[in-house]
Amino acid sequence: MDHYIEQLVDLIPLSANRILNMSADEARERVLSGNAEAVRQIDGSFALVARRGKTVKMARSLDRPLRYFLAKRQEGPALIVAERIDSIFQWLQEHGLADQFHPGYTRMVPAHYVVEIHLIGCPDPDPTYTRFFDPRPNTMPRDLTEIGRRYIGTLADEIAKWVRQLPEPEPIGVCFSGGIDSGAVFLTTYHVLKKLGINPARLKAFTLNLGEGPDIKQAREFLAAVGLGLFLEEIEADLDSLDVGETIRVVEDYKALDIEAASMGLTLCRAIRQRYPDWRYLIDGDGGDENLKDYPIEENPELTIRSVVHNQMLYQEGWGVGRIKHSLTYSGGLSRSYARTYAPARHFGFEGFSPFTRPGVVEVAEGIPFIELTDYNVDRLYALKGEVVGRGIEAITGIKMPTFPKRRFQHGAVRVESLRQHLPSREADYRKQFLSLYQ
Repeated sequence: MDHYIEQLVDLIPLSANRILNMSADEARERVLSGNAEAVRQIDGSFALVARRGKTVKMARSLDRPLRYFLAKRQEGPALIVAERIDSIFQWLQEHGLADQFHPGYTRMVPAHYVVEIHLIGCPDPDPTYTRFFDPRPNTMPRDLTEIGRRYIGTLADEIAKWVRQLPEPEPIGVCFSGGIDSGAVFLTTYHVLKKLGINPARLKAFTLNLGEGPDIKQAREFLAAVGLGLFLEEIEADLDSLDVGETIRVVEDYKALDIEAASMGLTLCRAIRQRYPDWRYLIDGDGGDENLKDYPIEENPELTIRSVVHNQMLYQEGWGVGRIKHSLTYSGGLSRSYARTYAPARHFGFEGFSPFTRPGVVEVAEGIPFIELTDYNVDRLYALKGEVVGRGIEAITGIKMPTFPKRRFQHGAVRVESLRQHLPSREADYRKQFLSLYQ
């Protein structure tokens, strides 16, 4: 009888986890237990793997990538776990196993699940999935002011927890467009700093301007309206500096909208790094659109308003584990696309924070009675975020927040026509470029 010697290779950077309420070792024990409620209590940003015998369990927060690849060896299977596809490929090259590799064979741990794998040799069974974050829908009253108070109040709590663990003199940069989400994050962070007795001069609102984009004007108008214009710092960059090949290498994906957004993120992070070599902490509004279901339904032929409001965390998780359209390689929704935010910041040495992705904030959002408030009317759904966030900001901070029409990051830093000249929206071409990295 063959005796297999299984191997677990953990390539996750130890410094990347930001767990606020326990040690990393305790968090791993909770993942290993498989107890959903115990894992739900892990507070912070994490990507964890733990092993007992031939059983390996993995879990991640929404704002962290976590991938794995199962390699076959004569002596037994090797499970390689990492943040990035290229890290897995490099390890396989170094150990003479690269001929087994294809990027499509890697697997993404879906956010909000414990993934369990048994390393028992060929053939290894499919992993099992246990959901550890399962927010209840429709728990909130129909009162928009109360919904906003709870939503922004929870956002403020998450930002306060993050701020408290930062080194005191370190400045904080807000990736800022003057839109609803980045505006809410800026005003709430400003409010939290003052409430904690921290000098708000540590704060800057960084706005990317690639020339003729509407965001810089919007950012100025937003901050002028609330009397905080002195915090704005315009980050100018050259449109010709956009390099789609670099973006694909950094993000390790090929979805056109995410490549466009990540190209803006890379450009912004590069320019901040050049101006401030020692800057470390950034905060942004990513996840806000997903929480309040504020994406143009008409742009996606797969969606209807009924599918949007009836499917749990559709924009955070996609169609979900166990569904035909769920990608094993990438998962779905923001669980997949958060790389557009995480990877550019990490690439340039920043530690980013997206408070709208925290489970407490998502839980409040999932509790909103979307069906009752919209009656399946798309225009009402689109109007909901401005109402909820605006009322919440005023209730928590006392500031009346200006609101502007929704616009994607990449459409605010530069005119759409100019963007298309530099980043043609052809997903098939982006996919070919990505696959060529491993040929």
